[in-house]
Amino acid sequence: MAYTVVAHYRCAPADEATVRAALLKAQEGTRTEAANQVYEVHVVADEPGGFLLYERYDDQAGFEAHKAAAHFKDLIVETVWPLLTDRSVTFVESL
Repeated sequence: MAYTVVAHYRCAPADEATVRAALLKAQEGTRTEAANQVYEVHVVADEPGGFLLYERYDDQAGFEAHKAAAHFKDLIVETVWPLLTDRSVTFVESL
């Protein structure tokens, strides 16, 4: 059963370029993870500073391994999250 993560990130428009660059770099690293099936970064069309991440892993353990990866800590936890004004995450499992 695949484990899917949908994250909505919002940052100030002034931080958008920094967040975008870090998310795209994180995308590169995540796509090399054994349990990752999909990792896509999207810009919200009508919301400056708005991003949507769509991630799918083999299972929840694969997502937990992703969170333990060095690129997740460096790019997401230490670079992106401090710049966010809002963050929401939805976890779903496919039927």
